[in-house]
Amino acid sequence: MNISILLKQHIGGPCKAIVSEGQEVSRGELIAVPDGLGANIYSSVSGKAKKIEKDRIVINAYEEQPKEYAKIKVTNDYLEAIKEAGIVGAGGAGFPTHIKLKTEMPNGYIIANCVECEPALHHNIALLEKDPGMVVRGIEYAMKITKASKAYIAIKAKNLKAIKAINKYLSGSKNIEVKELKDIYPMGEERAIIHAIFDKWLEPTQLPLEADCVVLNAETLSNMTRAIEDRKPVIDKDVTVVGKIKGGNKPHILFQTPIGTPIASLIEKCGGIDGEYGEVIIGGPYTGKAEDLDSTVVTKTSGGAIVTIPLPRYEGPIGLLVCACGANEERLRDIASKMGSKVVGVTKCKNVVDVRGANKCKTPGECPGQAEKIIFLKKNGAKRVLISNCSDCSNTVMCCAPKMGIPVYHHTDHVFRTLDYPLTRRLPMEENK
Repeated sequence: MNISILLKQHIGGPCKAIVSEGQEVSRGELIAVPDGLGANIYSSVSGKAKKIEKDRIVINAYEEQPKEYAKIKVTNDYLEAIKEAGIVGAGGAGFPTHIKLKTEMPNGYIIANCVECEPALHHNIALLEKDPGMVVRGIEYAMKITKASKAYIAIKAKNLKAIKAINKYLSGSKNIEVKELKDIYPMGEERAIIHAIFDKWLEPTQLPLEADCVVLNAETLSNMTRAIEDRKPVIDKDVTVVGKIKGGNKPHILFQTPIGTPIASLIEKCGGIDGEYGEVIIGGPYTGKAEDLDSTVVTKTSGGAIVTIPLPRYEGPIGLLVCACGANEERLRDIASKMGSKVVGVTKCKNVVDVRGANKCKTPGECPGQAEKIIFLKKNGAKRVLISNCSDCSNTVMCCAPKMGIPVYHHTDHVFRTLDYPLTRRLPMEENK
């Protein structure tokens, strides 16, 4: 099998390959280094470097693969081990972790983001149920590096089995505390977590560090533990495969899958696609994107692969309501095109602000009414609206759009219909309090 290891799996520029075509490489061997902001990239398999392309290194993997790996250099410096291992934010952002941790905050906090905010993704919670120590020890290393005095484990209250496993492992720890959060989207957004814990909103331009916090994803923390304790570089990724699969539409958790593995082979491993399908979404339902099944591979930030049912047809005029917490305009236009719809108007959620060219939400998860936006789209000729809003924003849309005779389609609908999940519409009354 050919393994394609992308040279850009992080925020920053692509890495520079340090191997040549035809060269033998071992699992765990360093094959690319940053050229500016970035993180080391290692081979996840043993084999021969078949091609060195502009954006990837293609490795022809040997049929027999070792479980062992080449270890990173010996160091007693935790931060150096994290840097050497090539750890980046595994939740999707891909920011180099050693840079995020390069701070001292004796009165600050480490926050473990174990919310697994995107519905359909389950590998973080499955890891916590199976081995919470991997994450907790990562928290402890982060506290030692930053000199933080306190840590919180942010997790949805519904994940009872994981919470029980964490608390059992903590066994009364006074400086690490579990914080149970609501089951709404986007509760896993960094500023939403900080608000839930400290009742304080950061401005869209502010980073968690301005609240004396460093927020780290559960899998990022487990990668830190592996790097420090086992000298393991980032060569494997936990992935959720779910959707229109012959093995059933329940989640298939694939722990420690070699980076560069074709997504198509993971789907086949779970039973293969069950008949006609709509999209293969890489990531979660809200922020993931439809990708080409034949060319997509696992990266350091891949969260999941979701195979959906075909999208519904609507060949009439449609308006797009873009939200900072979900799909961007490009993704909404992609969905509208696949539905056969004609886009007649585009507007942004009332809570969106532009930060250096990117959409940011003022208060993610707590949103104002959207009536004026729906009125705008209706005046532009929209007979239906396609939205990408968070749970609370969608609730406000559903309070007004139906009264105006405008049916609502959420960009996650075809995903949730595939998985038999509730659609993103009105929030239960207890969540509206």
